Amino acid sequence: MNKLLLILFLGLLNLKAITWHTLEEAQKLQKQNSKIIMLNITASHCPYCKKMEKNVFQDTNMSKWINSKFIPVKIDMDFDDIPLNLNPKMTPTFYFISKEEKILKVIPGSWNIEDFKDLTRKIK
Repeated sequence: MNKLLLILFLGLLNLKAITWHTLEEAQKLQKQNSKIIMLNITASHCPYCKKMEKNVFQDTNMSKWINSKFIPVKIDMDFDDIPLNLNPKMTPTFYFISKEEKILKVIPGSWNIEDFKDLTRKIK
């Protein structure tokens, strides 16, 4: 019974969260479904990154929307190598990457839900 409750609880938590992938996982998934990779460059000391995580990415509707439209990848500059010869000038910075590794759009800065959705809505 306790295991069942734990599984249900973890399942409910997952409904609310963005499914972050490694870049390698995202590239494999992209070959299967052609979604755009949303690369979120963060830093552990960045208050704006934490604000977006809390106010945007933990929102149930927004996380469902992002998971349906993109393959989300989070890179922490303090611990991870920055891939694809990218050179972010600030954190957070969002890169939207095609299957051919072409940068379709760059969005620097922290945003609220409505603005971030508007900025990402037409990326193809």
